[in-house]
Amino acid sequence: MTIKRHGVGEGRGSAGRKLPFAKAVEAGGWLHVSGQTPMRDGEVAGHGIVEQAHIAIQNMLQIVKDAGYSPADIVRVGVWLDDARDFWSFNGVFESYFGENPPARCCVQSAMVVDCKVEVDCIAFKAP
Repeated sequence: MTIKRHGVGEGRGSAGRKLPFAKAVEAGGWLHVSGQTPMRDGEVAGHGIVEQAHIAIQNMLQIVKDAGYSPADIVRVGVWLDDARDFWSFNGVFESYFGENPPARCCVQSAMVVDCKVEVDCIAFKAP
């Protein structure tokens, strides 16, 4: 089995610092996408949960697309919310991307490492 690492050295965190991990890793048709926060150009963007959720999900979906997968290939999404009260607002954003064919999902409340309201990751599959 071949392992392919996507976006090594491309990720940037706060203050433009290089992140020491791949944006995604592909093996045997499985794509594991690293957690995505609402970052743009190395800085947290957006103010409320709705805007930040859109940015984080768009960041995740861009990595999926860049790796040659589509949203329909996503089988599981992990969600971390800074504030549990944002659950229903996040769900509205999530549904706008996944609609009638949603992936399995886990959603937990967790303190964030960066000053944001949400982080998302995913696992996608496409037969090799």
